[in-house]
Order: sequence, then C-alpha cells, then structure tokens
Amino acid sequence: MKDIRTLSLDQLKDYFLTLGEKPFRAKQVYDWLWSKNLHSIDEMTNLSKDLREKISEEYTINPVSVDQLQKSMDGTIKNGVKLHDGLLVESVLIPTETRTTACVSSQVGCSLNCEFCATARLKRMRNLEVAEIVDQVALIDSQSKMYFNRPLSNIVFMGMGEPMMNYKNVVEAIRKITQPEGLGMSPRRITVSTSGIPKMIKMLADDELRVKLALSLHSAIESKRNEIMPFSDKFPLTDIMESLQYWYKKTGSVITFEYCVWKGINDGDEDIKALIKYCKQVPSKVNLIQYNPIGDGKYDKCNKQAEENYVRQLENAGITVMIRKSRGGDIDAACGQLANKTAD
Repeated sequence: MKDIRTLSLDQLKDYFLTLGEKPFRAKQVYDWLWSKNLHSIDEMTNLSKDLREKISEEYTINPVSVDQLQKSMDGTIKNGVKLHDGLLVESVLIPTETRTTACVSSQVGCSLNCEFCATARLKRMRNLEVAEIVDQVALIDSQSKMYFNRPLSNIVFMGMGEPMMNYKNVVEAIRKITQPEGLGMSPRRITVSTSGIPKMIKMLADDELRVKLALSLHSAIESKRNEIMPFSDKFPLTDIMESLQYWYKKTGSVITFEYCVWKGINDGDEDIKALIKYCKQVPSKVNLIQYNPIGDGKYDKCNKQAEENYVRQLENAGITVMIRKSRGGDIDAACGQLANKTAD
C-alpha cells in the first residue's frame, strides 16, 4: 500500500472528500503525520474508528527504525537506520555543551566519487523519500531529549549522499521540518552541505528556504580538487563561485567552506594562497575539518604545524576560520566515515 505521507495537504483534502468527509479531516491527519510524527493510523484518536479503518484499507505508514545504535566515548550516537524496503542509511547525533546536532542522510549510498569518503564506495541505491528524511530528524530529536535532556537544536545535511542530487525531496523535507504544522524548527539552524552543483545552488537560493549553505571544497586549485573529488571536473570552480555569489546576493547568507587538510596533498602554502583568493570572492568562512581515516592509507591527517599555518594565514587575510574537531571516530560516525559499518 501507498504511504499516506506521500500525499500533500491538498491531496488529503481531496481524498477525504471522496470518502464523504469534511476537508478539515485532512488537517487533523496532516498534524498527526508531520507535527506529532505519528506512525500508526489507528492511533489518530480524533478520527472515528470507522474512518481509521477506511484509511487503513488504502494507505499505510512506513516509518524508519533503528537497526543498530552505537555510542561513542565522546557522546556521539550513530544510528543504523533501516528503511521500509530493508535498505540502510546512517544518521548521527552530535552533542556539545550548548547544542545537539543531527547529521542526516539524503540518499542510500552516493553517486559521487570523492576519494577520501567511505560513503562514496557504496553504490547509490536510491534517493530517500521526504518522510524518511523527516523521520531521521524526529528520531534524533527524541534521542536528544532522552540522552541529553534537551531538544535537537541543529540539522546538517552532511550524512550519506549528495543532497542536491535528491533536491526535490530534500527541499520538501526541510519545509516539513520547519513549518509550524510540521516539526517547527528554525531554518536558520539547518545547513545543506553540497559538493558543488552550480545549477542546484542557484535553485536552492531561489526557493528561499532561509537555510545555510556549506560547500565541500578541500582545494581551490582546480586540478587538485578534481583529483580529490573526480566528479568535480564537470563543475569548474569558476562556475561554482558564480553560483555562490548568486546565493549570497539572493539570501544574504554567508557560505561555509568545508576543508580537510591532508599530508602531502593540500598542506602547502600554494594551497593556502589559492583558498584565500577563492574566499575573497564571496562573503564566507572556513571550517577546517579534521580528517577521519577510512582505512586506505592514501589520505593522512596533516600535522599540527600545517593546520596552524592554515589558521594563521586565513586569519591574517581577514577570513573567519574554525577548526571542527572530529566526533564519533571510534564508531565510524565522523565526517566521511558513514558506510553502514558497524562495530564488531
């Protein structure tokens, strides 16, 4: 049967009219599905038993479930999330003293081929549905309340998959997460991370979701970036920059550049100079991400001196830079490590 959560509010109204019911029933059901995140039609207690039975004859609800939960020594929680068809994705709850962040997936696997990322080694099976994305957020919100006694505060689309390649469902999920009739979260606390698809960056700007944008950059030298992220040869850095400038002009929101520094790959002065030049073209800041090994030995974390050199030169150039510490590395929950790998 079809998942009732695939219906829009207007489609729900039309459906209830075919049953001879008043249109307000649609709003009641919509509230159960998206605000209360209910996973059982039979528990919609403001509907008659007869009506619930009629709905259940045509529709079902296919919630995600936690197949395996792992806890890191630093408090990070990784969820192996099982979908209704048995496929698995991963989502992560990252706690700090001031907030809890959900790192959610948008695809089963990934169709990109970033050399440093474990997820890239998985075949992309399919895009996640809107409800599957929202379910991850609701699940982590409940875990945040359970384990840390506070609601989820931030969401990053940095899990498995490229969000821009599941654009329609990611955008609709964000609407469900932020609308008052949904989870009611602030869009300013949501970050969409992309590897850089100019057309989709512009589209996201035009859709006026008021979310934040992060670009997985890792090198501002074209040839080097193409080696690190081979798919990017289709999207020149000049085209990406033009789309980022469009983004800023439309939204006024500063772009975050996500940047790993690897030993012997992008840890030289020429790399830093290229990054500074790129950053100067649009209001931006840099997150230096501590690399999380994926077991191939090709990419190694840079030494402390190289990291400090990046920070010093970026700050001297007037560019805001933060070092994002690795979280959940002991359970393969850190950036670039999500590959449906579980502890022994």
